[in-house]
Amino acid sequence: MPRRTAQEWIRTSMRTPGILIFGMVLSPCGWILDLTATVAPNWRTIHNIPNEPADLIIQQGIFDICRAFDTNQQIVCNQDDTTYFNNQIIEVAQGLMVASLIVTLIGLAVAIPGVRCWKDSPRWTVAGLGGLLIFLSGVMTIIPIAWYTHILNDVTTVTPTLDVRVGFCIILGYIGGIFEILAGFVMFIGICRCCGGKNRGERPLEEVTGAQFRHQKPPPRRVDVPSLNRSRSSASSVPYSKDSMEDDVSFPRAKSPAARSVNTSYSGRPYDADL
Repeated sequence: MPRRTAQEWIRTSMRTPGILIFGMVLSPCGWILDLTATVAPNWRTIHNIPNEPADLIIQQGIFDICRAFDTNQQIVCNQDDTTYFNNQIIEVAQGLMVASLIVTLIGLAVAIPGVRCWKDSPRWTVAGLGGLLIFLSGVMTIIPIAWYTHILNDVTTVTPTLDVRVGFCIILGYIGGIFEILAGFVMFIGICRCCGGKNRGERPLEEVTGAQFRHQKPPPRRVDVPSLNRSRSSASSVPYSKDSMEDDVSFPRAKSPAARSVNTSYSGRPYDADL
């Protein structure tokens, strides 16, 4: 039996494989979530700040810090905190989050020509390379977010009396990074024919041709029907035949009247009775 890698494969459907559709849908969704997590100043929130109003909330991100109030919904951004921004995790998060956004766009730009729904067969190598880039962008998103969450209370400017909570950017970043990791991984496995080629919508040529022969209807069976026009044998029990019935008749037959002929060339002399 030949090796599976040496077999000839054939696509059983001209539609875009599901793994490529899955990747091309999740990737932009993850990119939007990562973009929101990058620019929004809400990686963590600080409550119960001493010598400040009780409704004051400090919202800290990786690029900006805002002061918000619960009572009047007033938000004042562009707050200075040199100690906070000089922390190592902030610098790492800024670089990795921006790099993740750029790599995701590059991965999508590479994967789109490989997917190409209007062609008979996708370019699996190109699509897989785009999926690898998207996968790496998801990893670059998860690393700073997981690190920031781990040292959430260890970041400077936090005292034991403060109430530090996780901001919504952390949750959006986790979801976006997981989306990109899943999308990139699923698109990348399209390079290989794992799962018996089903991940690419393909099947071995021998299996396809064998299935066609198995499902092909057999030709109709020919049945010889005996003919009813048999010649009568001399040993028949009937003493007469059809011809003898027509010839031998014991009564005279009525003769059919002869067809009247119309003579249009009469040239005789007319009589008085004709006048």
